[in-house]
Amino acid sequence: MLEILKNLDYSPLIISLKTGVVATCISFFLGIFAARRVIMAPPGKKAVIDGILTLPLVLPPTVAGFFLLLLFSRRRPLGIFLYETFDIKVVQTWLGCIIAATVIAFPLMYRNARAAFEQIDVNLIYAGRTLGMSEPEIFWKVIIPTAGPGIASGTILTFARAMGEYGATSMLAGNIPGKTGTISQKIAMVIQDGDYLTAGIWVAIVITIAFVIIVLMNLISSRKMKHIKRW
Repeated sequence: MLEILKNLDYSPLIISLKTGVVATCISFFLGIFAARRVIMAPPGKKAVIDGILTLPLVLPPTVAGFFLLLLFSRRRPLGIFLYETFDIKVVQTWLGCIIAATVIAFPLMYRNARAAFEQIDVNLIYAGRTLGMSEPEIFWKVIIPTAGPGIASGTILTFARAMGEYGATSMLAGNIPGKTGTISQKIAMVIQDGDYLTAGIWVAIVITIAFVIIVLMNLISSRKMKHIKRW
């Protein structure tokens, strides 16, 4: 066991962590922006936009990966444009990992941010306007701090989902060792090779990370409940 741990290639863990961090940062800002815009939209428009933004959450990841592959393939207009104009290749690159993870994890950030925004007492917003605060000031100084626990929970869930993404990542970025090979892909590969011991080690690593994420979620939730009890 110790020998396996010593000789284990940790590149899948590093790639997964880097992908999770970048995808979470992108989803964080896009999710907050989208949640804010959807809340202020008319009911009919809100329903349509919400359905589109939530779609990757309910679709199988391979379906999302299929559409991403069609979109960014070098045989398609967008893929050709990115490669010939900016020398950017998405398919079978780490950029593909980031895009796939972001698309799959984004709905979690968006849904949590929207739920947090919808629970804010509008009287706080009215009070800010009465005090002469501008709308951007109200958003960053009143809305964001008040919705903080929900946004933090969404951020943690987004990171966990992005780091563990498999289906869309496999289709768009492939499984290139040291380049696009994530933990999920590594587990599937070593199981296919019959190396259940190595697969078990990677599973233990994933379970440990997931446990830490759950603990963080519980800590955030407990702080939120204490805040509610004070009131």
